[in-house]
Amino acid sequence: MSAPDHVAEPVATPVRYEVRDTGVALITLNRPERMNGWGGGLATMFYERLDCAEADPDVRAIVVTGSGRAFCAGADMGDLTTISAATVDTAGDTDVGKLVGARHPHFVMSMRKPVVAAINGACAGMGLTLALMCDVRFAADGAKFTTSFARRGLIAEYGISWILPRIVGTGVAMDLLLSGRVFFADEAARLGVVNEVLPTDELLSRAIGYAEDIAANCAPSSLAVIKQQVYADTMRNVVEASDHAEKLMHESMTRPDFIEGITSFFEKRPPNFPPLTPEQEDTR
Repeated sequence: MSAPDHVAEPVATPVRYEVRDTGVALITLNRPERMNGWGGGLATMFYERLDCAEADPDVRAIVVTGSGRAFCAGADMGDLTTISAATVDTAGDTDVGKLVGARHPHFVMSMRKPVVAAINGACAGMGLTLALMCDVRFAADGAKFTTSFARRGLIAEYGISWILPRIVGTGVAMDLLLSGRVFFADEAARLGVVNEVLPTDELLSRAIGYAEDIAANCAPSSLAVIKQQVYADTMRNVVEASDHAEKLMHESMTRPDFIEGITSFFEKRPPNFPPLTPEQEDTR
């Protein structure tokens, strides 16, 4: 694992942000005393860090993890208690946006850069929703997962009812959402919730190494387009998806990235792809 190039925030900040000289940004939810519970303040800072990574041409991939024993154990229970009391006092007139923040977890899917979740511990409720919106997920062995909503008198929130069936299928999604049961990392891997399970002390190095490999060897423009294809094509039929892919393929073959990809292959050297620029447009 490479040393950080710089660290933007002090250790005590609720969301730590590091950019490494290998092109990887590491974002760490850092309220271990609250199990990295999700609240409006933490959410705002988290999305600000994502904005920094998205805008930085030196960042080509992003890793999200948690500090302490949890990735994110769901909504901060202190905030939930406040909302519950406010709901009783105001006959249901309460601003849930203060709990989750101005943006929802599906924002992660709209980013042009790959986002890798390193799930180091408890991953519940909103935390699970956030992890599922990441593009690739690694988990520490023994990490606990639960949707939990039905056991708290809540519903499947903020897009988990959309993303979970697309990852694991409708039957498994219904089991996990209706029961709210706890399941562990090994089962999460069998179900497809996570891509790989690792010993706890190897988790972060594996996730960062994966992101570093992408940053070093994959064209940022290709990564951005592929992300958009995968998520947008879930709403298209196969003919529409194929026709759209053909159009995108023709466009990609006119870019310098294509020449560099082929040339570096034949010259047996690492590719030198240019960074994304802010003006590169959405292809969806």
